[in-house]
This record gives sequence, C-alpha cells and structure tokens, in this order.
Amino acid sequence: MIKDNTEELYELILQDDEDGVFANSLVESPAIERDFVWLNKEVAFQSVSDEKQLVAGPILVPNKKILRIDGEGKRYHVFFTPQTIEMVARKFMKNKYGDEVTLEHGSKTSGVYLTESWIIEESKKDKSNLYGFTLPKGTWFGIYKIEEPKVWQKVKDRTFRGFSIEGLFEHKKSDVKLTLEKDIEELTEIEAEVLLGQIKALIKKDKRYKAKQRIEMETYSDYGSGISNNAKKGIELNEKNGNKCATQTGKVRAQQLANGEPISVETIKRMYSYLSRAEAYYDESDMNACGTISFLLWGGKAGLAWSRNKLRELGLLQENAEGVPHYTADGKLYEGPTHKGPDGRLMTGETHTASSKPLYHKEELEAMPSIPASTYPGEAAKKRKKDDK
Repeated sequence: MIKDNTEELYELILQDDEDGVFANSLVESPAIERDFVWLNKEVAFQSVSDEKQLVAGPILVPNKKILRIDGEGKRYHVFFTPQTIEMVARKFMKNKYGDEVTLEHGSKTSGVYLTESWIIEESKKDKSNLYGFTLPKGTWFGIYKIEEPKVWQKVKDRTFRGFSIEGLFEHKKSDVKLTLEKDIEELTEIEAEVLLGQIKALIKKDKRYKAKQRIEMETYSDYGSGISNNAKKGIELNEKNGNKCATQTGKVRAQQLANGEPISVETIKRMYSYLSRAEAYYDESDMNACGTISFLLWGGKAGLAWSRNKLRELGLLQENAEGVPHYTADGKLYEGPTHKGPDGRLMTGETHTASSKPLYHKEELEAMPSIPASTYPGEAAKKRKKDDK
C-alpha cells in the first residue's frame, strides 16, 4: 500500500566514491524504484535532427522535487542542488560513461552515446533555447546521438520521451523550501496557483492586513549607486579569485543590485540580516578575502545602512535588538536605559524628556559629514567643513 508522506524532503548528495550517475536511460514514463533516482515525466527530450538522429534534453534540473517510494511503500521527495549537479556531471564525464545507456532502466543498448553536455549558466541565453527549452540555471543538459535504427524509431513514435538517470546517492534530510526557478510567463497553471497561494500567505502575515489597510506588493530600487558599485566591485573581485566566494544566492543578489533592479521587502530583510552578521568578516585591507567579497556582493556598508533605514521607514526593524550597539551623535557608545521617541527612533533614558538624545547605529554615524571628538571605535575625529557660501 502506498502511504502519503510527501512532506519529507531529502537532498541527494555525493558522499562516497561509488556515488554518482553511472548510466542514462531512454524511457517512456520514468518509474519509481528504491535504488535509483530519475526525473519525472514532465521533462522530455526533443528531437534535434531527424537526419543526424540526435535528441536533446535536460539530464538533471536543480531544486526540482522528485517523487520516490521507499521499501515500505512510503512516498517522499528528493532534489539536487546546482552544486551537486555540477559535481555529478563532471564525475560522469571523467568516468567516460557517455555510452552507458539503457532502455527503460533495463538492458544496456548499443549505438547510443552522449555527444554534448553542459551546465546552463543563463536560462534565456543558452544553446538549449534553440531546442525549445527554457530551463533553470544549473541544469545539466545533454545531446545524444542514436545510431541504432530500432531505438531511433521508438524516439520518433514517442515510445521513448525523455532521459532518466541511474545512480547512487546519499540522502540528507532537508527542511528547506525549494524556490521556483522560473519567470512568471514560464509558470504552468498549477505552479501559478501555488505561487499565488504563497503570496496570499505573506499578505495575511502583514500587520497592515489585520488592520484592514491597503497593501501593495512593494519593491524598491532607491538604494543608490553606492550599493550598486559595491556589488559590481564584489563581482569583479570574485571573478579574479576564481568565483569561489559566496553562495549562489549571494551571487544572484549581487547581479540584481549591480543592475539596479527593484528588490522586495523580504529581500531587504535578508540583506540586512546577512550584512549585520557578515560585517565582522569585512576587511578593507584584504580585498581578496571571501568575507570581504561576500560582504560587497550584498551591497557592503552602503547596503547595510540603506537596508536598515528602509526597514525602519517601513516599521519593520526592531531597534532595540539585544547585542546591537548604539551610539550618541558625538560617536560615544551608549549602554544605558532606552526608550522609543515620538518618531520611533531609540533614545537615551527610560522615559522621554527634554534631555533625551537620539541613538544611532555605527553605519549612520559613518555616513554623517563629521563626528567631533568622536570615541567611535576605529573612527578618528573629523572636523566639520565650513560653508564657503
């Protein structure tokens, strides 16, 4: 009996030398079998050339949930990250498995072999577009030559519709929620319904929804050239260092900021959260350090100051978070009691009086034209410039 437990999600990873893809199969509708992993029937290959007898299609798609059934008949899902897919593809090519092809996961066939394969770098600017595909970045794409007449005939009559990998992988329990790697116009009706449901859920969590206020799905692009330039600098430094720094999310975020694209409130929250933590690893004296590069990719100090101010403006920043140092306008660290002033800013003293002073985060002080007699750590006192006018 099949048992539903589709909430369980596992990431498939390479752990042992034996792990990896060791064959590809031509199938009509990929089955579910305990010891193997293959793509579902939504992904099919296309006939590239009747004359040359070539078929092309995705071999592995990143972050795509694949249904499996264990020995007790329980359903669960697995997925591959882009990083794992790249390692799998390289290992497959290194082991020269290009001619390891089976039919319907049965006996090996001859006269079928891999002629090309690559990892998609840009979804809309990839060779696979020529064959009618628009696939996520990180997809492993392949083209097979089919010389065996009987096999080619089954491709033409649609007996064989897609690729289905055969391999061994370690299962790692995961609680992540896979993100949709498609543009809006590429969504199927079901995917669009799922996305709409997620948007509605986010709206219902918004305080303005409960207060029956109008809600706009805001995006913001008023972060200025300082943030864009920091992101561009981070991208340039990362390329010089072999593109080894930052996660894929960080790299995507850098492209977004470098291009001046609008970003959502959720992205601003992640931006502030990351930069607040990562600032400790930023070192201007070592521009090749991954901590420095990653910090710049997310917008650097300008990004931290802007994201903080934007969240404060939207009423989404907890100003008196524990562990966050605050300073008075003269740059002195303040560690006494605090309260929120009329404008929502954190101020000195337990209650508001005429002597209450506004408190600032260090990025705000750094952005000020001067800090006379400053005791701000690492920041020398500056003299105010006189107005020449």
